[in-house]
Amino acid sequence: MAENRKSTLVLVAERAGVSIASVSRVLNGLPASVSVTERVQRAAEELGYVADATARSLKVGKTEQIALAVADVGNPVYVAMMHEISRVVTDAGYRLVVSSTGSDPDEQITLLSSLNRGYADGLILSPLRVTEPLIDQLGSSRLPIVVIGSLPADVELDSVRADSAAGMGLAIKHLAKHGRARIAFINGPVDTVPGAARLSGYTSAMHKRGMAMHGDLQVNADDFTFAAGLTATTTLLDQATPDAIVCANDLLAVAALKVMLKRGLKVPEDIALVGMDDTDIAELTTPSITSVNLGSIKRARTAAKLLIRRLADPDAPVKRVVIEPKLTVRESSVVTHDATETKRASAPPSSATAGHAEGGGAR
Repeated sequence: MAENRKSTLVLVAERAGVSIASVSRVLNGLPASVSVTERVQRAAEELGYVADATARSLKVGKTEQIALAVADVGNPVYVAMMHEISRVVTDAGYRLVVSSTGSDPDEQITLLSSLNRGYADGLILSPLRVTEPLIDQLGSSRLPIVVIGSLPADVELDSVRADSAAGMGLAIKHLAKHGRARIAFINGPVDTVPGAARLSGYTSAMHKRGMAMHGDLQVNADDFTFAAGLTATTTLLDQATPDAIVCANDLLAVAALKVMLKRGLKVPEDIALVGMDDTDIAELTTPSITSVNLGSIKRARTAAKLLIRRLADPDAPVKRVVIEPKLTVRESSVVTHDATETKRASAPPSSATAGHAEGGGAR
C-alpha cells in the first residue's frame, strides 16, 4: 500500500491491527486499553494521520473556536478589539478566528451561513451596516452571537455599543468652550451605524449651543479610511473656512491634519482638530490629536464576556450594554497659552453608564 496516499481511519486501523471503532475512540480521547491506545497512536504517527477537525467538532458538539467579524482588520480600533477579545476567549479555552468582511452586509450573511455549518462555537460581529436581511440571518442563526454596535430594539441578541452621539457632544462642547464657532464635521458614510449616530450627535450638539450649521461645513467621506479622509478634507477646505474640524474617527482626523499642514495651516491656532476612537495614532501625530475615547477595549472585553456567558448558559437573559465616552485632550485642539484645560476631560455624569441597559443614541 503506497505510503503517500491520504491516511484515513481505515489505514490507521489496518496498521494498528484494530477496528475502526477502536481507532475512533482513541483519537477522540475516549477510554481504550493501554495496548490499543499505544498501537493506534503509533500507527497514526507513522502514517502522519491528522484527525478531521470538522468531523470531530460535529461529534463532540464544539470546535473550541470563536469567530470575530469586523469591517477592516487594518483599522486600529478593530486591531485593539481583536487583541482584547483574543485574551478573554483564550483564557476561557477558545481560539479566536478573525474575518474581515468589509462594510457589505451580504459578506456578513455569507460568513454567518458558513459558520452555521459548524466552523465555530460562537460569533462576535461588528457590522457597519445593519439591514433587514442581516437581521433575519442573525435571528435564525444556530450560533450564539454578540453584536458590537447598535441593534433594533426588537432584536433579541446580546450587544454592546458606544454612545457616539454623547461622544460627539463632548467634542463640540470642548471646542465651543475654547471659542470655536465654525465647527466643521468630516463624517464617514451616513448609511452606516456609526455614520448615522455621529451625524445625529453633531447636529444635536450644535443645535444645543445655538451654533450655525452651514452645509459647506459638512462633508461625508466615502469610507472611514485615511485615503477617504484626504479627499474629504480637501473638499471641505476648498469650500469653507472652519475654525475647527471634528472627524468621525482618528483615521479621518490624521488625514485632515496632513491636508491642513500641507496647506500651511497651523493646528490648533488656525483650525482646531478633534478625532474619535482615541487610538494610538492620535497620540503619535505632531501635533497629537484630541480624540473621543469610545471605549473600544471595554466594548471588546464586554462582548467577549457576554459570548462566553451565552455559551455557558444559552437561556440567559439578553443583555444590552452601553459604554460611555470620554474626551482625551491633546495638542490639536488647545492653543498652548491656554492653560484652562486639563490633559484629560471625562464625560459628565449620565443616566446611562457603562454596563447599564441600552438607552438613546447609537454606536
